[in-house]
Amino acid sequence: MVSWFRRYLLPGFVFQSIIIAGGYGTGRELVEFFLQYGPLGGLLGMLLPSTILASLTAMVAFEFARRFRAYDYRTFFENLLGPGWVAYELGYLTAVLLILAVIGSAAGTFLIETFGVPYALGVAGMFAVVGFLVFKGTDAIERFLAGWSFILYGGYATLFIWSLVVFGDEIASALGTGEIRDGWVLSGLRYGALQVSLVPAMLFATRHIERRREALWAGALAGPIAIIPGILFFLAMVGHYPAILERPVPANYVLELLGSRAFQIAFQVVLFGTLIETGAGLIHAFNERVDATFSLRQKSMPGWARPAIAVGLLVAGALVSRFGLVNLIATGYGALTWVFMALVVVPLLTIGIAKIRRLDREEGS
Repeated sequence: MVSWFRRYLLPGFVFQSIIIAGGYGTGRELVEFFLQYGPLGGLLGMLLPSTILASLTAMVAFEFARRFRAYDYRTFFENLLGPGWVAYELGYLTAVLLILAVIGSAAGTFLIETFGVPYALGVAGMFAVVGFLVFKGTDAIERFLAGWSFILYGGYATLFIWSLVVFGDEIASALGTGEIRDGWVLSGLRYGALQVSLVPAMLFATRHIERRREALWAGALAGPIAIIPGILFFLAMVGHYPAILERPVPANYVLELLGSRAFQIAFQVVLFGTLIETGAGLIHAFNERVDATFSLRQKSMPGWARPAIAVGLLVAGALVSRFGLVNLIATGYGALTWVFMALVVVPLLTIGIAKIRRLDREEGS
């Protein structure tokens, strides 16, 4: 990868890769946080509070990581919160298990609805690929996450254009009603908080940033890069409002109504890749945190530890996935949004900015 891409765009694409499966891969997340507030209310929630919060928080986080050389989440939060970093780790591990459960459940549901493959086989297959990618390490993960993001953009752009051609009148009609239900602003902020809670998990991709300007630009771009495919997907879903609100996996519903078996299969492959992206990124972040702990003790992380940690987290996620996709998103995500608003968003935009400014003054004196 060329230098400018690593510094300005790679962080945004890695961020997108980490959040997508738990953020809007199945479409159910977009129903829970946006579409239930009306087609126009949901769109405004995605464009304004959610994207703006993601960009602002990423700008501060990338610069904080650069200034304190904190590229794993433990080092990052030790500098930000001191002993309070443990609270984030508890929240992060809870989120990892929940998101792994969501992507495991999604993989099983995708394959059983599309190909009739047994649910357990879909879950096991996806987790096996995630484990292999984690074993390959940072460079392989960066390349896969960045490369698959371009495939993902192509898939979502095709879905949007095709839906616009076939259901353009329905999409325009739904948005034309101007339906905006109370609560869209708060829900957008909650969704944004849930996504930026994973920014500390992708800081390994910011180690190429060398200057403040690069950190700020990379952070500002991270919000739009991450949310644009979700907006395209949301607009495709709007054409089937309100019936789509009751669908457990809206992505399959939209694909079925387009009537192309070939595109349904192709898009499912793209979605399967996004599930792998998210799972690999989250587990890799935890491995990087463990590796940093070994380094502090002037030891090397054992070779067996990375795959062992991956297997442990994947098995736990598979067990949690039995609670079902809708319940996991509606209940689990709803609770975690407030936790991460308190542990990530508020501290970064207050304590984080203050510590960066203090460090500037100290180095300037």
